[in-house]
Amino acid sequence: MKKHEKLNIIITGSSSGIGQSLRERYERRGDKVIGISIDNDDYCVDVSNKTQLKEAIDDIKEKYQKIDMIINCAGFGLSGAIELIDEKQVEKEYAVNVLGNIYLIQLCLPIMSEKGKIINISSACALFPLPFRAFYCSSKSAVSMLSDCLRMELSQTKLQSTAICPCDVKTNFTKNRVKSFVTNERYGKAIELSANRIDSREDKRMSVSKATSIIFKITNKRHLKPQYVMGVRNKVMYQVQKFFPKSLVLKVLTKMFYRKK
Repeated sequence: MKKHEKLNIIITGSSSGIGQSLRERYERRGDKVIGISIDNDDYCVDVSNKTQLKEAIDDIKEKYQKIDMIINCAGFGLSGAIELIDEKQVEKEYAVNVLGNIYLIQLCLPIMSEKGKIINISSACALFPLPFRAFYCSSKSAVSMLSDCLRMELSQTKLQSTAICPCDVKTNFTKNRVKSFVTNERYGKAIELSANRIDSREDKRMSVSKATSIIFKITNKRHLKPQYVMGVRNKVMYQVQKFFPKSLVLKVLTKMFYRKK
């Protein structure tokens, strides 16, 4: 068996959840993982702050010279009505989930090894719209599109980019989601009831260990596909929806997840 060549890997959001579990998997294999999170990590940096992030990457470059893989895993959730959510919360959502990915890619590409990999953790929410989850869904859609465009731009190199769309995973993500139940006569209790409906699937979520195993296996592939959808249910729904008018798909999803009483 060919001996594994140790990789230098940057993982954002590696202080908890999927990011932390992935870190443990790579370290057990003997790779050098450099974690970047808002706190409790190798570099305590807000990925949406490019100045802070650049300082961290400059230090990493000095210590390790090159990076073989980056995994954009940092992110957070936001729920509430488009009409009523505070703009600062919206800005933060996109800053972390989208700009954080962009900044890391921009700063790391110059020091990536010839066959480096860029792994962007998107979400099943990038594939299916949900009521009162507009900002999270659209930010993850942006991550997926960013990954596709990057893949095209790197097509004349040996660098690879992919977006992985996990299904619901049993982490503290739901607990930590910023939830705005601010409402008016237009929505009544629908915002809170719909959020509870979506969150009620907690017991059906994939375990962190299983999700990590799938992602770990994907990242070790020699040739990455542009996108990976996790979870049988999501894979089937993603393919089936292509055969129906969007108006029908939206109607079905609304019936599944919009609750007004």
